[in-house]
Amino acid sequence: MTTRTTYWLEYAWLDPHVQAGVAVEVAGGRITAVRTEVPAPPPGAEVLRGLTLPGLANAHSHAFHRALRGTVQVGSGTFWTWRDVMYGFADQLTPETYHALARAVYAEMALAGVACVGEFHYVHHAPDGTPYADPNAMGEALIAAAADAGIRITLLDTAYLSAGFGEPPNAHQRRFSDGSAEAWAERCAVLKERDHARIGAAIHSVRAVPAGQLATVAQWADERRAPLHVHLSEQTAENDACRAAHGCTPARLLADHGVLGPRTTGVHNTHLTDEDIALIGGSGTGTCMCPTTERDLADGIGPAVALQKQGSPLSLGSDSHAVIDLLEEARAMELDERLRTRTRGHWTAAALLRAASADGHSALGWDDAGTIGTGMLADLTTIALDSVRTAGPLPRLGAETAVFAATAADVRHTVVGGRHVVRDGAHTLVPDVPQALARAVEALRA
Repeated sequence: MTTRTTYWLEYAWLDPHVQAGVAVEVAGGRITAVRTEVPAPPPGAEVLRGLTLPGLANAHSHAFHRALRGTVQVGSGTFWTWRDVMYGFADQLTPETYHALARAVYAEMALAGVACVGEFHYVHHAPDGTPYADPNAMGEALIAAAADAGIRITLLDTAYLSAGFGEPPNAHQRRFSDGSAEAWAERCAVLKERDHARIGAAIHSVRAVPAGQLATVAQWADERRAPLHVHLSEQTAENDACRAAHGCTPARLLADHGVLGPRTTGVHNTHLTDEDIALIGGSGTGTCMCPTTERDLADGIGPAVALQKQGSPLSLGSDSHAVIDLLEEARAMELDERLRTRTRGHWTAAALLRAASADGHSALGWDDAGTIGTGMLADLTTIALDSVRTAGPLPRLGAETAVFAATAADVRHTVVGGRHVVRDGAHTLVPDVPQALARAVEALRA
């Protein structure tokens, strides 16, 4: 028997405008009708007071990086010194500890209004590189963690085969590597999609997958019409090494091996030439910006405006989880650009919300999510309009309030596929998310 529910939204962002009094009818996890100008809740409706957005999409996540929060803020350094600390945590992961941590991290995402996560997953094997009895034990732990936390996941299973151009994996990276792209593809082929989970692919970076094996990963994704993600030009050192090894930029190398295209997303896309921007935009390759991580790691500010103008759709991710707050990611993309250019208003609030919702879902292979519309997955995120951050502005400015004032702490409700996962600011499946996070992180430190 199909469960039918009506949600009454006090205010709803129906791209690109905010409307008062919207009734959303849901059956089988999907929206069956959207009625506007409904001034009062219909009998039996679930009431969502505040501003309701489509469920948000976190398009780039490394769940275990959440354990680094705070730890990596002591002292100075660069991306590369941060990476050494990160490897220390990666060394401690087991399928059991990773499940516990990811469950808590994904619950934190749900509390922040996230309905779907793109997990860029490369910790595949035991620390010495030996496969587990189930070669996909770590990926399965992440898929199960998402189900337990009540959100959807696109597992972006990642090929990671080398430490650098022509270099074998180092001691920390042995558990990341399958040995070859062919062996990676064979292992990934066993992974099965579920109602809440889709399987995509990722190339960690051009330094981590030899040029001659890039096409194997791209072909695997193309045959399955699956999303394909890649860290691209996050660091100038990567660009310099690529030029030294191949005489071209990473973007050109990816283009020459058939990696770029409409189902591909470049993560960061920070240090690009004009030719790179044209290659990415002209091929329809997406760009996932992760501003809170990019500034935390001192990476730089990517040319998001130029990329979008050239045809690259923008999405957002919390990446290393310095914070988990998609509203902050949206705000930071605009504010970072203001700092870089000393001008304001590069994106409207609606455009930024679109990057955090519909375009993020599309980058993860969920074209049927991210919009409050008939036939779409019933994902709803409600932002309080009466907190100390959001009180005062006119309701019709709700999109601007959400992007430029609200934080994850203002999320009151998260509905995923018609299921009320966060109600009145409390997770309905993970009773004490802070305690779950503390226990999971402490297990890795121990």
